[in-house]
Amino acid sequence: MFRKIFVNGLLLALTFTFGIGHAAPEKMSATEAHKMAKHVQQEALHAWRDYKQFAWGHDALKPLSQKPHDWYGKSLLMTPVDALDTLLIVGLKTEAKEAQELIATELNFDQDLNVQNFEITIRLLGGLLSAYQLTNDVRLLALADDLGARLLPVFNSPTGLPYTHVNLKTGKVSGKVSNPAETGTLLLEFGMLSKLTNKAIYYDKAKQALSATFQRRSTIGLVGSAINVETGAWENSNSHIGGGIDSYYEYLYKCWRLFGDQDCKNMWETSIASVNQYLADEVNGGLWYGHADMNSGKRSNTHYGALDAFMPALLVLSDDLPRAKRLQDSGMRMWRIHSIEPESLDYASMQVTSAGYPLRPEIVESAYYLYRATNDDRYRLMGKELFEDFVKYCRHETGYAALKDVRDKSKEDSMESFVFAETFKYYYLLFAPKTALDFDNVTFNTEAHPLRWRR
Repeated sequence: MFRKIFVNGLLLALTFTFGIGHAAPEKMSATEAHKMAKHVQQEALHAWRDYKQFAWGHDALKPLSQKPHDWYGKSLLMTPVDALDTLLIVGLKTEAKEAQELIATELNFDQDLNVQNFEITIRLLGGLLSAYQLTNDVRLLALADDLGARLLPVFNSPTGLPYTHVNLKTGKVSGKVSNPAETGTLLLEFGMLSKLTNKAIYYDKAKQALSATFQRRSTIGLVGSAINVETGAWENSNSHIGGGIDSYYEYLYKCWRLFGDQDCKNMWETSIASVNQYLADEVNGGLWYGHADMNSGKRSNTHYGALDAFMPALLVLSDDLPRAKRLQDSGMRMWRIHSIEPESLDYASMQVTSAGYPLRPEIVESAYYLYRATNDDRYRLMGKELFEDFVKYCRHETGYAALKDVRDKSKEDSMESFVFAETFKYYYLLFAPKTALDFDNVTFNTEAHPLRWRR
């Protein structure tokens, strides 16, 4: 059992034995795993029922005030679309059917709304495509095609890099300063839409954007934090694997995995070599990934956070298991400081630099990938620790609430749709039988929507 004590002001982590002569367990029985999967299912149901009671037909639930929230003033059914494939996977069939009918009959993209292309793509387009593949409901594919067509104008920049926002009705674009995550995290969704509709334009535009991002890497192979989509010039040279860049690297590899696109594999291999050379950081015996200047490679800070914790999963996929294991151990060190991970940590001082926790899934995502790759029960036991902390500190009488500060566990009036799309899904899959999802033949988009294409 893991415990924390303070000696002369220093935090020490100890592992106690379970009774006399009994070490902490290293295995999770099938019975216990089944119990954990059932627990996850019931907690997902708790959150879903409260969404249905207080925010049905809206984008999200504000759990503390028990009020609905719509991103753009009018609903795009963000939570139902993001949640549908999870409801199906965890076995909540009645709830899934209700969500499916709501989406198929009420979701309307013909609205005068200026939306963020990246978030709409990963949540709504990805969610519709995954749900279509799981249900064969052609209404969902028609909605995806309609949405994809309305998003296409974002690619009409001089560089092929997408603008950040587009009006769903008029096609007017805005937002010329973007980042690699927003310019390079589109090919899984647009590529799958292309394959399912036989419309090459979707694949071609998204791949052009991904390639244009890669082509603007520095001479040492890194990308920065902000880029002008009209000029192609970098406006911020800070390089890292966290938010704003993270899923760009993810999609370089996953587009190879899903579609067999050799260009993507080549871009990945070039990029990960630079990431490991300049961003990976050995501190106090642990492996972390910090920040550096994209041009010089000089370390700019030692920050790592909840979004960076996706990297062990990506390293697993790309067959770098040793780094994946070490980085996941670092992520657990971050989590255990306050029994919930902060948005950002200075790993040199082990001090929190951004204290919020918006119910993120990345650390359990990586535990799931590591368990799939190793069959080592330590990752299920790790997941049990994570889930018990998650329930203890984030469960609310109404749904689940984000934390304003992991240090005092104060709650925030927010339950983002990704808690359904990702967090509950990855927890469930970690404990469920492997037959719950055909991991080897699906590729998760960055919102955890599983996509399948047999090339």
